Amino acid sequence: MKNLSRKIIPIGALALAGQIKAQEVPGEITYNGEAGRIINENCVVCHREGGIGPMQFETYDQVRPWAPLIQLKVANREMPPYAYDHGIGIQQLQGDWRLEQSEIDTLVTWVNQGAPIGDPDSPLPTADLNDPDAWNFEDELGLPDAIIPSVPIDIPANGNDLWSTHYVPHGISSDRCIKAIQVKPRGNAKTVVHHANSNIDVFNADGELERYGMLTEYAMGKWGELVPEDVCRIFPSNSMVRWSIHMYPGGIGAVAPGTIIEDNVVEIGLWLHPEGYENEVGYSQDLKQYNIQFAREERDLRLVIPPHGYQMTQGFHSFDHPVRIDSFQPHGHLRMRAASLEIFYPDTGRTEAVSQISNWSATWHHSHIYEPDVAPLIPAGAVLVLKQWYDNTADNPNNPDPDQWVFGGSRTADEMTHAWIAITHLDEEGYEKILADRKEKQSRSLAGSD
Repeated sequence: MKNLSRKIIPIGALALAGQIKAQEVPGEITYNGEAGRIINENCVVCHREGGIGPMQFETYDQVRPWAPLIQLKVANREMPPYAYDHGIGIQQLQGDWRLEQSEIDTLVTWVNQGAPIGDPDSPLPTADLNDPDAWNFEDELGLPDAIIPSVPIDIPANGNDLWSTHYVPHGISSDRCIKAIQVKPRGNAKTVVHHANSNIDVFNADGELERYGMLTEYAMGKWGELVPEDVCRIFPSNSMVRWSIHMYPGGIGAVAPGTIIEDNVVEIGLWLHPEGYENEVGYSQDLKQYNIQFAREERDLRLVIPPHGYQMTQGFHSFDHPVRIDSFQPHGHLRMRAASLEIFYPDTGRTEAVSQISNWSATWHHSHIYEPDVAPLIPAGAVLVLKQWYDNTADNPNNPDPDQWVFGGSRTADEMTHAWIAITHLDEEGYEKILADRKEKQSRSLAGSD
């Protein structure tokens, strides 16, 4: 029988071909009322002077010409740009940009009513905005405790992909537990940095550097990482940070300037727990790349996507100890369209859906950070099932050329198939304690609702 699995794309991706229906909201909706509030709180952060959005939404006169497009984009959940399927798996996420359905209904109704401005004597308050170059966790955590820049790199306006691998010092004098991490290219550099991975290499007894582990991964659009309070992701002091930066001359995405960018610098912002914090916790966390295999019988065959064709990959990973999945970030390039994470339990034969992304885009990578009380808690022997789908046809709006054969590789024109997953490693005692704590919280919640 012919293998059709590689041509299957999740239903959610197909649904985006037509508008998602919205419920009409009773009463008049105005810009100076609820519609403008939603736009100010969710859109202006990018669509403003100096922002990365291709048009400005800071005033009614700026918004009104774009009202039909705003309606289309929010109704199809294409904006704000946070591709994560509703109704499948875990929905409680930190840093979730998605609009509530009620907000979508309000904006759709507003445009259907003619996008009125409302009472001119009651103007909408100006949006409360941070500096576009501010750190994402600055409001909650303050400025980073440490900022680790890359070396400056000049990027030409066009040409082939560029890579830079180099070491930098960090200035952290004692072992510390990481609270949060953000990687931020400076200024226009954000348009040419495809990804920026950083590792920690430690000095051994002979003064030579040895690989310690991953610090963080950045790809275009990534918000950052929050480390749960009950774990320690250690940053060792006797170490250097090793950057691996992939740059794409000319940029990628609608806001790329397509000009020479001199002195391109990428920065890591680290928020750290106080010294000694590692003595207060019992669990360790790491971030790793989990590879996904080409879904074909020939094991030596690499990822290949034919012209005007489709492909699917899937991978399986298990642990000999209990773990908690703290975040999930699929990775691919221009032909990737969808990804999913499931858990298979061998003792029952049950498969549990955890996350699915059906309208994935290479210009917006998101580390989907689960709320601590619902982060998947997995017993030893359970299997992580990772799947990704690729569309090399003209139906894929991100596809630059459906006539090309596409192969697995590191260039932007190639494809990749893996996921970055932050995992807390537990022993049986820790696993049972977290289970008991969750059951107790659920019991209190149920008792309080009586």
